[in-house]
Amino acid sequence: MISYLEFEKSIADLDGKIAELKALAATDSSMSIDDEVARLQEKSDTALASTYANLDAWQKAQVARHPDRPHFSHLATHIFDEFTPLAGDRNFAEDYALVGGPARFKGRPVFVIGHETGHDTESRLKHNFGMARPEGYRKAQRLMKMADKFNMPVISLVNTMGAYPGIGAEERGQAEAIARSTEVCLQIKVPMLSIIVGEGGSGGAIAIAAANKVMMLANSIYSVASPEAAASILWRDAKRARDAALGMKVTAEDLLEFGVIEEVIAEPIGGAHRDPDLAMNNISISIEKQLAFFDGMSGDDVVNHRHNRFLNIGRSL
Repeated sequence: MISYLEFEKSIADLDGKIAELKALAATDSSMSIDDEVARLQEKSDTALASTYANLDAWQKAQVARHPDRPHFSHLATHIFDEFTPLAGDRNFAEDYALVGGPARFKGRPVFVIGHETGHDTESRLKHNFGMARPEGYRKAQRLMKMADKFNMPVISLVNTMGAYPGIGAEERGQAEAIARSTEVCLQIKVPMLSIIVGEGGSGGAIAIAAANKVMMLANSIYSVASPEAAASILWRDAKRARDAALGMKVTAEDLLEFGVIEEVIAEPIGGAHRDPDLAMNNISISIEKQLAFFDGMSGDDVVNHRHNRFLNIGRSL
């Protein structure tokens, strides 16, 4: 059953009427509802397409956070083969918010790293809602260095509100861990791709997204801080998150225009949560296309490409 967002009320009403008609028909086989259901379904489809063709930044933030949106465990098993998660930072502990390990992409060995948010209360608590602690980013560093050693491209799947801001995380060097992880992203001599699949928030995202190529699903967002955090900083009122989202230029279209990302990956009408398989297939096509760009490129050329990419952001504005 689909969970409707607040701006989808008209669509929810139409779908509710369709469900009621089907329920009535199930109790009375003589009732003919096909024409009425078809009419309502057409109205629902039209309303859905119209709504999603005109989403503002705050509405896209809500779609990016939809609980049924594909998350890391779905992506890792659908897009990749033989994914084998590796645990621990070899220093303090395992962090379940950030998952990664070797896999195969269309037969090619790669390393996959990403934020796991969980899909129900129990798993969300286990994975800390995708907010990694320092040990998570130190694990990411270890995995990226391993990928570099074995000449395997790195693919990161970003979906986090940000790094975990708890006291324990700060005591164990959260800022340093994020900075070191970003540094490793910039230093490795293998191609690195990053896909923002939901919410890319703050240093928690950039720590595994300082890549050669960055792509975003069409209804995802990517920003220096969450809209709520920005509103709290600017106006001391988290309830003004909508105002912050509209002013921060967090959408894929905005960031493509600014040169922050290389590609907007199409989503099914109504968002990735309505047809996860199609969304994940689109991601797979993008990865294959972007990886091909680096075929035959030397390690030094890969590093120079990555450095130049970031140095050039904003220069044409």
